[in-house]
Amino acid sequence: MSGSWFRDPAPPPPAPAAALPATGAAATVPGVRCPQCSALDDKVVDSRAAEDGVAIRRRRECLACGRRFTTYERLEEVPFVVVKRSGEREVFDRRKVAGGLSAAGKNRPIAEQRWGAVAAEIEEELRLEGAEVTSERVGRAVLARLRDLDEVTYLRFASVYKGFTDAGDFQREVGLLIKQSAPKSA
Repeated sequence: MSGSWFRDPAPPPPAPAAALPATGAAATVPGVRCPQCSALDDKVVDSRAAEDGVAIRRRRECLACGRRFTTYERLEEVPFVVVKRSGEREVFDRRKVAGGLSAAGKNRPIAEQRWGAVAAEIEEELRLEGAEVTSERVGRAVLARLRDLDEVTYLRFASVYKGFTDAGDFQREVGLLIKQSAPKSA
């Protein structure tokens, strides 16, 4: 039957990722709409890393109108959530960890930039455990890093994190610190 009401069958599904040409080769991939004519058919003319490897920049050419345009492909990060003692959930904020480290390490012989790096290391370690982590786990990870980095900063952080109320709390923590860091005699 022919007539204006007749439609062509649906286009075939997109090719699986393994069937697409290697990066750098021209490829036709349905689904990216041309900003000029709104056609969905285009080909990738050029692909390269962008934003220090965080994204892929692709130059595309619309097969309908010939216009070239650029698209960026980025990894979508899963939000990393901290579950607080109250049950409230909050997105992990590396700056809060770095700020706590910086406050505990004030007037210590450690460069301020080091705290940001330590906070990034802690975040990376915790992300490997899943999309959610408890605030208690964050605190323990901070204490573990500080134990090896600077004992005075460790004690300062522990006093706030563990809620020390008197000198006995400090003595107990120093005892644990010495016990954990002292080499075992043969």
